[in-house]
Amino acid sequence: VQLQASGGGLVQPGGSLRLSCTASGLSLDHYTIGWFRQAPGKEREGVICISSRGEHTAYYTDSVKGRFTISRDNVKNTVYLEMNNLKPEDTAVYYCTPVPLGVSSGVYSCEKPFSEDYWGQGTQVTVSS
Repeated sequence: VQLQASGGGLVQPGGSLRLSCTASGLSLDHYTIGWFRQAPGKEREGVICISSRGEHTAYYTDSVKGRFTISRDNVKNTVYLEMNNLKPEDTAVYYCTPVPLGVSSGVYSCEKPFSEDYWGQGTQVTVSS
């Protein structure tokens, strides 16, 4: 089973996009879901994650804090990534996958994916004028 990311496109700097993550044959409400991205020539990096019922979110990277938010609709089996004030450096292919949710001293954190089996094709986001 692979998770499918969609909603990408070409947007001008300062613009917004909402990405969606869905899966066929997998109930996403059992999992914390993380969004990742991979820019050309760079390694894949984590962006943000959300717990299975949506009560906890955490960021992998400070570079998107205040601009990106994550939400989910378990009835629709969909996780969303809302991206605002987009910058050229946000240009990448965006992916979603199940991840563990860590907690230490009451602080939640996104962990590395526990399997490589769920990566789909991703969706391209290009931020350019």
